[in-house]
Amino acid sequence: MYLWQNSMAEDKVAALFQPDTLLPTQYYETLHNKASLLPEKRLMLAILEDAIGCFKNSMFAQGRRQVTQFRDADNWILGENSDWLFSFENVCETLGIEPAYLRQKLLHWKKEQLNGGPKG
Repeated sequence: MYLWQNSMAEDKVAALFQPDTLLPTQYYETLHNKASLLPEKRLMLAILEDAIGCFKNSMFAQGRRQVTQFRDADNWILGENSDWLFSFENVCETLGIEPAYLRQKLLHWKKEQLNGGPKG
C-alpha cells in the first residue's frame, strides 16, 4: 500500500511540471478579455492623475472652482470607502498602486506645503 501512495504522490508532483494544453480559441479569448480591460484602466489612471493634479495645483487657490476642486480631490484621496468602483482605494489597487502609500506621500507633500516647504 505504501508503494502505491508513493507512486500517486510522484504522479501528482510530475503533473505540476507538465505543460498546460491551451486551445487557440482559449488563448484568444483570454487575450481579448485582457484587452477589453485596458480602457477601464486608462480611465482610472486619468481619474487618479486628475485628482492628484487638482490636489497639488489647487491647494492654495482663491477661486471658488479651484477651491472646490481641491476639496473634492482631498476628500476623495482621504476617503477610505472602497464600496464604490471608482473610490481612491479601488482605483489604486486596480492600477497596482498601494493606496495607503500614495495617500501617505500626498499627505506628506500637503504638510510640507502648509509649512512653507519646497514647492512642486
